[in-house]
Amino acid sequence: MKITVEEDKCCGAGQCVLVAPEVFDQRDDDGIVVVLHQTPPQEQYENVREAAAVCPAAAIEVHE
Repeated sequence: MKITVEEDKCCGAGQCVLVAPEVFDQRDDDGIVVVLHQTPPQEQYENVREAAAVCPAAAIEVHE
């Protein structure tokens, strides 16, 4: 699994951080998503998929 983010789409809602805090964080100054692990461990796959699904801006893409 690999994660990509379109920062221009991110609205800083933070839903991804709530669902997968081990993989996502937000920049302090503007709340834009930061991917902590571009290739997360397998035990995080379900959380990453859910984070992408709940992103209100569809800024997170998951490549299987």
